[in-house]
Amino acid sequence: MKISFYGAAREVTGSCYCIEVNGKRILIDCGMQQGFDEKDNQELPFNAEGIDAVILTHAHIDHSGRLPLLVREGFKGKIFAIMATCKLVSIMLRDSANIQENDAEWENKKRNGKGNGRIMPLYTLKDAEKTLKYLKPCKYDETYEIVPGASANFVDSGHILGSASVELYLEEQSTKKKIVFSGDIGNRDQPIIKDPQCIKQADYVVMEATYGDRLHEKSYDFTADLAKIINETFSRGGNVVIPAFAVGRTQGILYMLREIKERKLISNTGFKVYVDSPLATEATDIYDDDLGIYGDQQTKEILKKGLNPLSFPGLYFTESVNQSKALNYDPEPKVIISSSGMCEAGRIRHHLKNNIGRKDCSIVFVGFQAKGTLGRTIIDGADPVVIFGEEIPVLARIYDYSGLSAHADKNGLLAWINCYERKPDMVFIVHVEQSVFGVFIDDLTAQGFNAIAPFYKSEYDLRNGQVISGQKSLY
Repeated sequence: MKISFYGAAREVTGSCYCIEVNGKRILIDCGMQQGFDEKDNQELPFNAEGIDAVILTHAHIDHSGRLPLLVREGFKGKIFAIMATCKLVSIMLRDSANIQENDAEWENKKRNGKGNGRIMPLYTLKDAEKTLKYLKPCKYDETYEIVPGASANFVDSGHILGSASVELYLEEQSTKKKIVFSGDIGNRDQPIIKDPQCIKQADYVVMEATYGDRLHEKSYDFTADLAKIINETFSRGGNVVIPAFAVGRTQGILYMLREIKERKLISNTGFKVYVDSPLATEATDIYDDDLGIYGDQQTKEILKKGLNPLSFPGLYFTESVNQSKALNYDPEPKVIISSSGMCEAGRIRHHLKNNIGRKDCSIVFVGFQAKGTLGRTIIDGADPVVIFGEEIPVLARIYDYSGLSAHADKNGLLAWINCYERKPDMVFIVHVEQSVFGVFIDDLTAQGFNAIAPFYKSEYDLRNGQVISGQKSLY
C-alpha cells in the first residue's frame, strides 16, 4: 500500500499521483505540464498498461491533459469523475488534441528542408475520442468501488463545475487507511459555484497549495472594481482584454458582467462583450445546462426567476477565425474574453498582440499564471514581450486580479485543512511553486500538522507512513 508522486510535486501543473493497493494501481489525475513545469509531456513515468483505474478530480488540462496519451499507450480501465467533469473534459481533451496536432504541423513546416526529422503530436483527436469511452460518470456523496480494496467518494471542492476532492478508502490484508486528495480547492464566495465542502477525517491528505503564501486582495465588490476598469478603458477609446480559462473563469466573468449591466455600474450599459473561444462557448453551454444541479444557491434563485445568469444583451460568441480577426479591426471599444488563460495558446495571443501595445487598452488577468507562461511574463513586468516572434512594447494598462482566482488563498487553504477533527498523520503539499511550499509548511507546522513537500517520483508506504524512496528533504 503506497503512493507515488508523478506530477505537481514541487511545481504547480501536471497533477498525477499513483496509489498501489492489493497489486492494483490507481492514478489520481493525469495532467499536462505547462510553462516552466514542462519537462517531458511526451513520456509517462510509468507503464500505462499497468494502470487499472483513474480518478479525475476535475476537467482542467493540468489535471486531465495526458489522459489520451495514457490511453494511447495501453490503458484500458475506467476513468471515474463527476458527471459535469465528464462533459467538460470531453470538449477540453478534443480541443487539446487539436492544439497538439496543429502545433506539430506548424513545427514540421518550420523544419521542412532543414534536415530535421518530423515530430509527432503528443496525441491526436482520435486518441482523445477513444479516451472518452472510458469515462465513468459519478455523483457527489456516493461511494464507488475503484478496484478490489479501494473505494472512492467525491466531495465538492468548489473550484469549477464538477470539481471534487476525493476520499479514497484503502484496505489491504488487515490494514485500513483513508487518504484524501484535495483536487483544486475553490475560492470561497465566488459566483456560480458552491463553496468547498469540509472533510472531517483522513489518515493522509494530498493537498494543493497554489496560493499558500498569500492572501487574495480583498474588495467589498469585485464586480464594481471590474466595472471601474471597463469604464475608464472605454473613456479612452480602448478595449478590455481578459485572458480567461475557458472552463470556470470565463463563466465567472460573464456572471459579473451581467451584474454590471443590471446594476448600471457604467454609463454605457449597452457595451459589447465577445467570448472568443470555441472551447469556452461549448463549456458555457454545459454550465447553462448543469447550473440547476451544481450551482450555488444564489445562482439557483436567478434560474428560478427564469433568467440566465450567464447571458445578457450585448453578449456575442465568436466561432470562426474570420470573426475572431474582425474584432481587432473593429474600432468600437469592447470587452474581449479569450483563452488560454495563461496566454500559452489559442486566440488570446492574437488579441494581446493587437492590444497590448495600445495605451488606451487594458489587459485584465483573472487567474493563476504559472512561471514561464506568457501571462506570467506580462504580470512580472516584461517590456517588450515577444508574441509570435515579434517584440511588442507593453503600453496597455495591466491588471492582476488574483482575487478573482478559482483557487483558495492561504486562509482558505488553512480553513479547509482545519476541518479535520483529528489531524492527519501526514499532509503532502502539492500543486505549488518552489518558492511557496516552505512558507505553507511552516504555517501548517505552527498549527500542529505534519507536512512535507514530496519530490517528483518519491514514494511513501501508507501502512507505516515511511519514505520508500526519493525524498531528500522536508523543503
